[in-house]
Amino acid sequence: MLHSIKILFLLLIGLSGISGEALASTTYLAESDSLQRITIGSVSVEGNYRTLTPIILREMALRPGDTLPRKNLEGGLEIDRRKIINTNLFITVEMQHFRDPQDSSLVNIQVVVKERLYLVILPVFSLADRNFNEWWYERKRDLSRTTYGLFMNYNNLTGRADQLRLSAEFGFLPTYGISYSNPYIDKAKKTGIAVGMSYATNKSLPFRTWNDKLDFFESEQLNRERFITFVRLTRRNKFYGFHLMDARWVNMQISDEFAKLNPDYLLDSRRSQRYFQLAYSFIYDRRDNVQYPLRGFRYGVSAVKLGLLPGDDINQASLLGWYNRYYALGERLFYNSGLTARISAPLRQPYAQTIGLGYRASLVRGYELYVIDGQHFALWDNELKYRLFSFEKTFPWIPVRQLSTIPVTAYLNSFADLGYVRNYYPELSNTRLGNRLLPGAGLGLDVVTFYNMVIRANYTVNGLGEGRFFFQVGRSL
Repeated sequence: MLHSIKILFLLLIGLSGISGEALASTTYLAESDSLQRITIGSVSVEGNYRTLTPIILREMALRPGDTLPRKNLEGGLEIDRRKIINTNLFITVEMQHFRDPQDSSLVNIQVVVKERLYLVILPVFSLADRNFNEWWYERKRDLSRTTYGLFMNYNNLTGRADQLRLSAEFGFLPTYGISYSNPYIDKAKKTGIAVGMSYATNKSLPFRTWNDKLDFFESEQLNRERFITFVRLTRRNKFYGFHLMDARWVNMQISDEFAKLNPDYLLDSRRSQRYFQLAYSFIYDRRDNVQYPLRGFRYGVSAVKLGLLPGDDINQASLLGWYNRYYALGERLFYNSGLTARISAPLRQPYAQTIGLGYRASLVRGYELYVIDGQHFALWDNELKYRLFSFEKTFPWIPVRQLSTIPVTAYLNSFADLGYVRNYYPELSNTRLGNRLLPGAGLGLDVVTFYNMVIRANYTVNGLGEGRFFFQVGRSL
């Protein structure tokens, strides 16, 4: 029914603005200035009460002593501002420049930042299902399918952009985790490290996919335990390219009854799965805002090997690649398109490691209620959005300065996606969506607000002719 889907693009007139980051506030050089080239004098930072100044300067290409055409200064400052805001350490970043009072041949730069609230301890109340829409439509808004507990995130712990996370969650999916990451462990500020572990248990969980829906086994007995520990090394030689090497140990146990329900869950009726995993990723990211991008591009590749030693219980490999491009078509009009593809081997895989479309960002909009299993998949997404309005309000009476500035921006968008999943064993899931094109299109509203939180409300139509409203709260990827 691909030909029956019409992509609607609706444009309205609104105010301009970008949420989550302030536009550069700059003291412009006089247009009558006769100097065609300028030299950078000093570069200073203001407002970084916790963040160490070298961590901010590391993001800047403009350095003291640099000489450049005067006309290129504004563009260079804007590029550096975007890199600083993309550290996710600050609410706002302003770039100011002015003539050196002692030497008029020099131009001084001042970076003015407003830091985020770094220590956050919050109660956790979340849904255990894949997304809000599955819980709302398929699980009949069952409040027993929720997870609750405490989450602590201490970002910028020592002022070096490092992060400590602790979580203890109970309810439908008990999970406990701890991790620490430091992106700069060397003097050159190019190498980082992260370590962590997690432990999760399940009583009720999906044991198979049937008719492209998850089949849950409801039980009061413990049916799965999973322990993961990892160490990750990162390398960032310049500004935009990231290398990641992730090594982890995984230990999964399932109950006898659960293994009988689906002998292919871990393959060959296994009750346990232990293995080492190694992954390498390269990411090149030149988007203006990594949380809600409007301009720029990114691409990357990730290779994962499950099972490194002869005694490991799995031997599987996958390769994932993606490319996304973001265009500003006007002052308020934006377009983005992306392509994601994944291949894996061997063809016969445990159900627990068979990944298709339906999880997280790997989703054709319109199929939020479906899971399409398979060994390979491809996804093409397109979106046209129009900024309706934008404002940023500071409330001086709020005593916590990191919480006193609240931005709100709204975008009207139209989108069209196309996906495909190759499933070599369709009889195992009785799929009707595997091995066929999966089109989806619709209209929606995005509201981007505090700390780049995105609230989405969409109406979509999929290739089955189903039309439905979907709602989502989270962060853009």
